[in-house]
Formats: sequence, C-alpha cells, structure tokens
Amino acid sequence: MNHIGIVLFDDVEELDAIGPWEVLAFWAKHWPQDGYEISCLSRTGGPVRCAKGLTVQAHHSFADAPELQVLLHPGGAGTRPQLEDTDHLDWVRRQRAQVPLMTSVCTGSLVFAAAGLLAGRSATTHWGSLETLASLDPSIEVRPAERFVDHGDVITAAGVSAGIDMALYLVARLAGADRAREVRRGIQYDPQPPV
Repeated sequence: MNHIGIVLFDDVEELDAIGPWEVLAFWAKHWPQDGYEISCLSRTGGPVRCAKGLTVQAHHSFADAPELQVLLHPGGAGTRPQLEDTDHLDWVRRQRAQVPLMTSVCTGSLVFAAAGLLAGRSATTHWGSLETLASLDPSIEVRPAERFVDHGDVITAAGVSAGIDMALYLVARLAGADRAREVRRGIQYDPQPPV
C-alpha cells in the first residue's frame, strides 16, 4: 500500500490540510484498487488546534508514521515559528531524503524553502508570502501566477484553496486524468464563485 501523509501542527490553516484530505481520502475510499491510503501526522500525534479553532486528530506521530510515498505540508500561521525550528526543519530534510514526492500548500512552501528543499527550483505560495519565499532563498524561481508548480519530486501550491487543485493534480499524476475527473465529479468541485 502507498501512503500519503498530511502534516498537522498548531495553527495550521484548516483548508490547506482538509481540502487536500477531502480529495485524497475520497479517492482512496472509492478506488482502493489504486493502492493509496491517506493519514495525518503531527510531531507527537494526537489533537492539533488549527488556525481558526478547529481541532483535528492526527493518526500518527512523526515517529510512528508509516513509510510515505507522498508528504503534504500545509501552511498557516503555524509555519512562521517552523522557519526557525531546527528540529522541524531537520525532520523535513529527513523526509526529503526518503519520501519520493514532497508537496506543500500555501506557506508550507516557506518551510520547504527554509529547509533548503527549493534551492534552484521553481515554486509558489500564498500571494501574501511571495516576497518572503524569494527572500528565504534567492535561487528560487518564484511563480506568482501559478496555482501550483510541479518541479518533479516537489510540488508547491499557492494559497489555501489551491491545495484542492494541487490534490486533484496529484491524483491525475498518480492514477491518471480520468481518475482525477471522477474524483472531481464525486466531490462536486466545479468552482463558480458567486462574486
């Protein structure tokens, strides 16, 4: 079985994590033959308080998480202290060494940049943090107009709701465009903003 892990931490932006969760968990539940399982992990396991007060239960701690094929690092205010948290940055670097595909949503890419994962790569983040991304590592080719950027073994998504688009793209990359369309239809994702 292939495992996709979504990182949780205090002050994670809810939709950064839950949007991709919905896409990926719907896929895994309805097409188990594709061979993917989705779980959430946090440093110590247990409950995490998100940015706007939602509490989410992690399935695993970092120490007992299964071997991952994909890791998704969301953003939110909780990423700011992570930029100087050597333990967290070291953990991210260790994941990079063993996880084939690293993905981020919103300011999760700032953590990847601080850990050195985006050096010499193209990437994106929330529009309000584009300058911060560039300042963390001037070798990053910041792509402000992209909803998500696929640089092979690292995919970064722009802000908040862009994580849903990136997760659908991930399904297409891992299981084909037809499957991604089936998932999109299943979750009735067809953005038509009212304003």
